[in-house]
Amino acid sequence: MSSLASNGPVIVLAAQPWAQLPGAVKLPNNAEQEIPALPSSFPATLESELAWTGADFKSASTFVYELTEADKDEIAAGLALFRGLELDGSDLSQANFPLPALGAKLRGLSRDVYDGKGFCVVRGIDPNAYAVEDLTLVYLGVQSYIADQRGRQDKRGNMLVHIVADNSTKVRGDHHRHSTKSIAFHNEETGDVLSWLTRSTAAAGGKCIIASCYTVYNVLAAHRPDLIRVLARSDWPFALPRFKCRPVIFYEDSKLLMNFGRTALLGSATYPRPARLPALTSRQIEALDAIEAIAQATQLEFQTRAGDMHFINNFAVLHRREGFVDGNTAMEKRHLVRMRLRDSQNSWGIPEALRGEWHDAFDNENADRVWHLEPMPDAFFPLRKYPN
Repeated sequence: MSSLASNGPVIVLAAQPWAQLPGAVKLPNNAEQEIPALPSSFPATLESELAWTGADFKSASTFVYELTEADKDEIAAGLALFRGLELDGSDLSQANFPLPALGAKLRGLSRDVYDGKGFCVVRGIDPNAYAVEDLTLVYLGVQSYIADQRGRQDKRGNMLVHIVADNSTKVRGDHHRHSTKSIAFHNEETGDVLSWLTRSTAAAGGKCIIASCYTVYNVLAAHRPDLIRVLARSDWPFALPRFKCRPVIFYEDSKLLMNFGRTALLGSATYPRPARLPALTSRQIEALDAIEAIAQATQLEFQTRAGDMHFINNFAVLHRREGFVDGNTAMEKRHLVRMRLRDSQNSWGIPEALRGEWHDAFDNENADRVWHLEPMPDAFFPLRKYPN
């Protein structure tokens, strides 16, 4: 059991049972403490499939799509056809990587990611059966049916981010992309949909852990609406990818959108926060701690397998990972390839405060787009620094 202390009431969050949510959250009576109501534009409850707890998923079969032999045959045929066109991998699309029957199933998964449970796993590809380039093309082919637009992930235009352990320098070892430590819940800065291809898994640990932003909201709305007001204010001093004040949560077009990361707000060993930037208030820190505690109490965790392709709604689902230990062989070293995606048909409206980042990632036709099939040194794939 964990508690969230504040200057006002205390929320006590019991990790179990969450079947009675939100009854598992207890607020002590405090006649002297007045809790402000929700912002007028925000609902008392989000009634949606996107509001779930880990206990709702009794089996991985409820969110894992296992490729059939017929599916794999279609993928092999699609790869062969694309290869025969002698196109660059960045040109791969549904049109030149046809999946006649599987494609319709994947489009259903796309709708589920956007407006169903908010995530899915496509399982069944054997990474050892493909050269790295072909494995990447298979990933892009499957992915193109779930979200057909691909976003740049940094100013150099890297389209593929390789998440691997690397302690060659202290800076790299402390960076969440290369650390073996567990990390806190967060969203990525851009992308409607986040996708990972698991090329290999660690010898131990490294589970994928996700939580519903909608469930976090419902708990706070029921018991700490004052923190909803804090999260919805436009005074959160984000420092990455550039300094900007904006809300953490948005409610537009009957949809909740959450977008934040602790590093961008608090700094880290890798990114010490410059003293000239505004610091978070105690209320803002309390709100972040509340999100983390509720997310941990309602999370879903599952072990990834080599070849898995994960897709999550970056607005409605928080993600983190547990710590891990790599082994000695290549197939015992955790290696994920991440992409940021958007689907032209299912995409949600982007709040004004986020549109600049989405434009830079997806719509800037003059920007470079670089594809590295393997992790690159800092000179080619720099670790980001705070803007001057």
